[in-house]
Amino acid sequence: MEYKVVEKFVSINGEGQCAGELAAFVRFQGCNLNCSYCDTSWANEKDAPYQVMTEEEICSWIQQQNVTNVTLTGGEPLLQPGMDVLLKCLSRENLRIEIETNGSVGLAGFVGIGENIRFTMDYKLNVSGMTEHMCVDNFALLSKKDTVKFVSGSLDDLEQAREIIEKYHLTEVCKVYISPVFGQIDPADIVDYMIEHHQNGVRLQLQLHKFIWDPQRRGV
Repeated sequence: MEYKVVEKFVSINGEGQCAGELAAFVRFQGCNLNCSYCDTSWANEKDAPYQVMTEEEICSWIQQQNVTNVTLTGGEPLLQPGMDVLLKCLSRENLRIEIETNGSVGLAGFVGIGENIRFTMDYKLNVSGMTEHMCVDNFALLSKKDTVKFVSGSLDDLEQAREIIEKYHLTEVCKVYISPVFGQIDPADIVDYMIEHHQNGVRLQLQLHKFIWDPQRRGV
């Protein structure tokens, strides 16, 4: 199989369960959503420059980096034809694979490929303009090793996230993180909301890479 890779690099995970740990990142071209706050929109266009790589080449590059965490991101990585083939290849390695998915793509064809594969699924709140595209059936496929992430830009978004968390009992199913839209809502307001509503089992998440480097910098 061949995959459209717009960038690959080693850095720390800026967010997620392995935040602060080294990881090899592979970013794929293309996305089916258009979130208002997207910080990688340059990678989403069909004419975004990319490198064609096979699953063997991707696995080989990852092995050469001498790291154990791997983040597959985009864009939307699960839109790449043959992603299941790549995941099967990676599942044979002694790696921890995290797939960052936007919540609109069904996970049924990918769950169970390997014990070392974890999903971080976005649930797009109203601030994104993409809520209608969310595939809530995915919640039933997640486990404790997976994560649902909410990116919030307002108190109304926090209310919406709380409704979804409670409706689907997400804190009993998987990890649950809430992130601020960078520069749009004060993280302290999220903490206050969590305290007010006794959101045990929910974790505030900040994007570390945006505090370490310029928020617009690529390859970090």
